[in-house]
Amino acid sequence: MSRPTSGLRLFLTPVFSLIMGLNPFVDRAWAGDDAGAQKSEEKPLPADLDFFETKIRPVLVVHCHECHSALAKELKGKLRVDSREGLRRGGESGPAVTPGNPAASLLLAALRHEDGLEMPPGKKLPASVAADFERWIQRGASDPRAEANPVTPQDEPLKIALSHWSFQPMPDIHHDPEVGSSTDIDRWIDAGLKQAGLTQGRPARPHELVRRLYLDLTGLPPTMEEAAQILNSSSEESRGVAPDVLEPLVDRLLSSSRFGERWGRHWLDVARYAETSGRQVNFNYPQAWRYRDWVIDAFNRDLPFNDFIRHQIAGDLLPATDSAQRALQLIATGFLAIGPKSHAEENPKQFAADVIDEQIDTVSRAFLGLSMACARCHDHRTDPVTQRDYYALAGIFRSTRTCGGTISVLTNNNPSELLTLPRDSGLPSALKPLTSDDRQRLDKEMADILVRIQELNRKGELQGSPEIVGLAIRLVTLQNQVASYERDGTPKLLAMGLKDRPQMSNAPLLIRGEIDRPGEVVPRGLPAHLPGTSTWTVQGTSGRIELANWIASPANPLTARVHVNRVWMHLTGEGLVTTPDNFGPSGQAPSHPELLDRLAAGFIADGWSTKRLIRRIVLSGMYALSTESTPEGLDRDPDNRLHWRMSPVRLDAEALRDGMLATSGRLTTGRPTGSPVAHFGEGFAVVLGLLGPLDQSSTNRSVYLPVMRGALFPSLTLFNFPDPETSTAQRASTTVPSQALFLLNSPFVIKQSEALADLLQKHAESQDAQIRFAFQRAYSRRPADEELSQALAFLKPSATNGSPRDALTAFCQSLLMSREFLYRP
Repeated sequence: MSRPTSGLRLFLTPVFSLIMGLNPFVDRAWAGDDAGAQKSEEKPLPADLDFFETKIRPVLVVHCHECHSALAKELKGKLRVDSREGLRRGGESGPAVTPGNPAASLLLAALRHEDGLEMPPGKKLPASVAADFERWIQRGASDPRAEANPVTPQDEPLKIALSHWSFQPMPDIHHDPEVGSSTDIDRWIDAGLKQAGLTQGRPARPHELVRRLYLDLTGLPPTMEEAAQILNSSSEESRGVAPDVLEPLVDRLLSSSRFGERWGRHWLDVARYAETSGRQVNFNYPQAWRYRDWVIDAFNRDLPFNDFIRHQIAGDLLPATDSAQRALQLIATGFLAIGPKSHAEENPKQFAADVIDEQIDTVSRAFLGLSMACARCHDHRTDPVTQRDYYALAGIFRSTRTCGGTISVLTNNNPSELLTLPRDSGLPSALKPLTSDDRQRLDKEMADILVRIQELNRKGELQGSPEIVGLAIRLVTLQNQVASYERDGTPKLLAMGLKDRPQMSNAPLLIRGEIDRPGEVVPRGLPAHLPGTSTWTVQGTSGRIELANWIASPANPLTARVHVNRVWMHLTGEGLVTTPDNFGPSGQAPSHPELLDRLAAGFIADGWSTKRLIRRIVLSGMYALSTESTPEGLDRDPDNRLHWRMSPVRLDAEALRDGMLATSGRLTTGRPTGSPVAHFGEGFAVVLGLLGPLDQSSTNRSVYLPVMRGALFPSLTLFNFPDPETSTAQRASTTVPSQALFLLNSPFVIKQSEALADLLQKHAESQDAQIRFAFQRAYSRRPADEELSQALAFLKPSATNGSPRDALTAFCQSLLMSREFLYRP
């Protein structure tokens, strides 16, 4: 693959700036800043708050609150760690935490038992705990806690939360605001604008709206032919796309198989989807891809969201009409099996407790917008969730067997079985049939390994020697490879998932969450104080059916509100509630509470249909607004909480990569069978390094790239791909210099630029025609006159020392790295 010459690369940035600067809706091209808009205040990222709740708060509660909180009998050192201000104010020795500066944070020194400080006294916590605190402080020490008051932990969350808006039944709304707008969404939006003395901006131009719809609903830009079909019925000066053209377009996009790939990926963020275990010893999950495909298919067929919930929590316990449905319901329970696990944990009780904790955390975050895992050690400080509630839920998952697989080798102290799917389900396998020759080869290799191990034993080689350990691991890996086939060489149909244990059991309440301090045994059940739980009683079963039915019930208003808010967020850039995974009192209130409730009630009335909800939003006038800013709007509502325009949204990592492949003509549509992880099979994730940079070489959609905990593709993480260690409702969106450097130097970007240049030369002879073709392919619009003249000047042979093809490649790269390409219009 050739690269632009150094001379051409000097021209790349000026041309890029030219194309960007001529866009009338862009003020800051290279930096990617929103057109002059300024945030009213710096908000902590959801990932940072999650990190605090999962890594920091539990340590403070378990190891520090006894001496340094409002509940302490004697406040040691005048230091309180039960609030944000208490930590930053510090005690007798000075501030305990200095955000952004670990070296100046006394709390970190105390955890490391340095400088004469010890916390907790006489018991140094593992180095990994100090490393978590260092990372937390370095990233700004995000902490949502308010100043603590000396109240009992039993009273505080209930008093605050029982009256909180998100736990109240959705009110019956019989009227809309009397504002002259076409849809109920617009009536509520317009009412808020009118109250603030604001007016909406102009509608988006036809090519902007069409491109926005394609990117939002399919994650791909429209082809030239698709865009032309719509735009030929409109002019660039028109005030939008006619309803008789727009509605069929929306329906076509919603019925496209590409829809599930886009919206399924949104859910995979929430489901913390990955194909390896992560943690200390990273093992492959070669069957995880089945859950990925199930999610995509569920969104494509618009599986009602209440059934979507039931299948993932208790699909194995639901009735099925045939083997195919039975298999899919088993695969759906992979939701609770694909989480990260510490397979090296030597205490099986600790391992089981940690898996259950992760499952409770994921279920509560994913469906309820709450973090119940905090209650493992103590009553929740803000939400109406007690420690007893937590262990009532723990009993449900304690009565459930998590079938995650992984081979039994030296460093895996916690292997498990996999679910066996019905052979007549008609599902594919990622593995090719095992021929007799293949079987003989495997048998011979296993026999040779045994012979070699015996030779080493006779020579006095220790059982733990590197060679014997390596041979033993290889032997177990081969044995598992053979075991994944039927006797006739047909691959077994296996899946990750859940099933009930033969015997149900309740969980003991662990004092401060410590496995060696069990207290009273708590009966299995649902959280006592959350709405709707009194309807369901757990008796004689694991309780997963009851848990799923409660979460999916209209009597539980959290579920519909949380899902509707996330759909709104993906379509507008930010949720009506800006903390999409925190609907508790420590989260934010909705900007339009009546609108949120109306959408949630309509969502339930429409049969929990995600597609109908999306259709309702994208056909509103609010969705069709331009991203163009106004001085009045920036002055009165800089965060655009009132939706006086459409917020500019930067493409996520997958949409950017897929968009480049689609524009260059190299995108492979269709679904690959399985995953590279599935092809490797059971074993250590480290062998996947042999795959090479698949993100650079593969032409499949990004949703089909393997997701390996601890080894994510840098090209995706650079553009804010989420960490699959935890559930992520909203990705971070950053603009950093390394992104621009990647776009300028990445072999992947250059390769797509070369492919696009080849397309231009193939479809058009003159440079004028090539430039017009490039703009239509990259931006779904014609170039402005000045854009055309400047691009022609750049492509003149005298403008560069390189070849015409290299010049065209550099020009194409400038299009692919421009703000107009990087942002959804």
